Amino acid sequence: MTTSTDIHYHYRACHLCEATCGLEITVKDKKILSIKGNKEDPLSHGYFCPKALALKEVQNDPDRLKTPVKRVGSDWKTISWDEAFDTVVEQFVMIRENHGPNSIGIYLGNPCVHNYGMMTHAGHFLGLLKTRNRFSATSLDQLPHHLVGYWMYGHQMMVPIPDIDRTDYFLIIGGNPVVSNGSMMTVPNIKKRIKALKARGGKLVVIDPRRTETAKSASEHIFIRPGSDAVFLLALLNILFGKTQGKVHHLDNITVGLDQVKEQIRRFTPEIAETVCGIDVNTIRRLGAELFSSRKAVCYGRMGVSVQSYGTLCQWIIQLINIVIGSLDKEGGALFSSPAFDTIAGPASRPGHYDQWQSRVGDLPEFGGELPSVAMAEEMLTAGEGQIKAMFTAAANPVLTASNGTQLEKAFSSLDFMVSLDPYINETTRFADIILPPTTALEHDHYDIAFNALSVRNTARYNQPLFEKPEGSRHDWEIYTELGKRLADKLGVKSKPEMTPEQMLDFSLQTGPYGAHAGHALKLSLESLKKEKNGIDFGPLKPSLPERLATNDKKIQCAPALLIKDLDRVEQELMKTPTDPHRFLLIGRRHLFDANSWLHNVKRLVKGKDRCQLYIHPVDLEEHDLKDGDRVTVSSGTGSVKVALKVTDEIIPGVVCLPHGWGHHRNGIKLSVAREHAGVSFNDLTDDKAFDPISGNAVLNAISVKITKG
Repeated sequence: MTTSTDIHYHYRACHLCEATCGLEITVKDKKILSIKGNKEDPLSHGYFCPKALALKEVQNDPDRLKTPVKRVGSDWKTISWDEAFDTVVEQFVMIRENHGPNSIGIYLGNPCVHNYGMMTHAGHFLGLLKTRNRFSATSLDQLPHHLVGYWMYGHQMMVPIPDIDRTDYFLIIGGNPVVSNGSMMTVPNIKKRIKALKARGGKLVVIDPRRTETAKSASEHIFIRPGSDAVFLLALLNILFGKTQGKVHHLDNITVGLDQVKEQIRRFTPEIAETVCGIDVNTIRRLGAELFSSRKAVCYGRMGVSVQSYGTLCQWIIQLINIVIGSLDKEGGALFSSPAFDTIAGPASRPGHYDQWQSRVGDLPEFGGELPSVAMAEEMLTAGEGQIKAMFTAAANPVLTASNGTQLEKAFSSLDFMVSLDPYINETTRFADIILPPTTALEHDHYDIAFNALSVRNTARYNQPLFEKPEGSRHDWEIYTELGKRLADKLGVKSKPEMTPEQMLDFSLQTGPYGAHAGHALKLSLESLKKEKNGIDFGPLKPSLPERLATNDKKIQCAPALLIKDLDRVEQELMKTPTDPHRFLLIGRRHLFDANSWLHNVKRLVKGKDRCQLYIHPVDLEEHDLKDGDRVTVSSGTGSVKVALKVTDEIIPGVVCLPHGWGHHRNGIKLSVAREHAGVSFNDLTDDKAFDPISGNAVLNAISVKITKG
């Protein structure tokens, strides 16, 4: 920790995306002099992306709140922590007593998992509210991964990780890890890893409707019609089943239901897939042959296949492909991690549950205690018993990041009371009555609970705080703890035992796979980890089945009933729906300088050419009397935006592409840099009534839109 005028070298992880790159930060007089990659980091080896350089600007951002504020009309008034805590608790208790526990809603943004204090202590307060109206960014993103892991392997965190450093054949569908630095696959410097893959004679194939940054690094890129991925994957699996006739591999004795799957998917032939997806039948057959014949192969899919109507089905088929070719739990294939803080078998394990209750209005299923975010607005706007009257949001901006942002604006403005744990007055928190700003990431310690569990290599790193906590400020976990104490007093119940995140982390490390309780020679503890400034490398991922399985019978459940049934929906909808030549399919994109909408308030990350443009293919210009640079109106069933065109052959005809997370033109926000680079919101075009019916995950891909000039 920096306390003197000497130069200090501080080693920590970047918390801005899933890659968790190791950094070396030079500090003097409590000021950051430089930020660079830590060459000794066992995972990133000196790599870091441009976002890491923004840590200094985030720390010094004049728009960042440092004390609680209360909304008074259209203005904001600084208040004390005591007044803020008392107001929040009194209002929540009153609303709860008058309207019941489900009258309070909770929404958690994805930065919560980048901060271990948020993960360890949110329950101190939120758990006492006893509401079923809990939502998070999970159902705008990776929910299909977790649901498939729960059904097939017995635990929502059992997400197999591609063993990119040892594979010979890597098939990516709907993923762009060169920009995302992984995504459900913590993998810094993936470009270097791709080069190494090709240098050892391996092949990377990318299936995507856009020639993404990853596709440009690939051995081969194949275009696909957005939203048709399920039919392509089913055809590929059908081919693979044909090739495995009579073959035996290491998973045969621990799989259940493969024969049932094989019979059910016979109808999805490569010939049908060609018609639906636009991929030549010979190409589909060749890909199947290459996957099957490669000694070490793996299939991986991300946002493009998750945030669509068939997201859960797609993630299920991807798992089946890896199982059928014998790549699951095999070096060079897809393996489960063994993190030091064990999220599967450790004391903090939460296997998950599904459909134990449903949303009041839309009857959507919960998963892991959360309802789909697409249900949030209607739960606020629809009168009746259980209507959400108050909201608590944390590290979140759903007005820009969740479906139908204009509907969410209306919903948040209708609330009786709202509180946000957030350092900014953004497009969502501007509706709050109270905002509670936590310390910055550089002012508290950190450990990557979630991303170590998704890493391509087993490592651990403890991050000491870079700066002392400013006087009068509160860490996020302290905010949760204090709210919990005061709420418990009001309700007449016991509050949770007072433990710091450090104490909870230490217990989990000692009882984890490298701790003394597991009999490991390392006897890992927080004290021993603190001594390793660069972290600890536990080695590559290793086979761990069937021991790691969390299913009751220690077998992989290959044929979940709801997914088998959902095959009929694919046949009815995808295989019989004609394409409307007068409309386009809208897809999203991400930039290396982006992660969350709040990073648009960092000048370093938004300077240069306008990134919020609508990509369109040259062929579509001619057919619709448009030209490069034209401003057009993009309209969907829920709204419209005006944006400039950028012509590119990086996408297929009939498809347009717009980035997520913009739209900073709204009144009342206090983000001075973001307002100068406002852009338009992708989610003013998405529909909260469009979702994957199995998981409830939002449909944020393959959106039908119309484009008109002007």
